Amino acid sequence: MTTELIRTNDLALIAVVEALLNGEEIPVHVADRNASVIDGSLQFIQMRVLVPDDRADEARDLIREADLGEWLRG
Repeated sequence: MTTELIRTNDLALIAVVEALLNGEEIPVHVADRNASVIDGSLQFIQMRVLVPDDRADEARDLIREADLGEWLRG
C-alpha cells in the first residue's frame, strides 16, 4: 500500500520532493501528473506524491528537515 504525503499542482515543489526522496532511495510515485495538466488552473485534480507505507515516516522526516513540512498532508 501507499501513503499520500503531498497534494499540489506546484511543479517546483513536486520536483524538489521527488529529488529529495530519490536521493534517499525512497520509492516515490506522482499520481495524477497527466490529469492535472489537462485540468489546468482549475485545481480540481492535483498531483499526489505517494510512497510505500513502510517508508512514509522516513519520507515525512526528510520533507520536514527540508523545511517543506507545511505541505505534508495529515
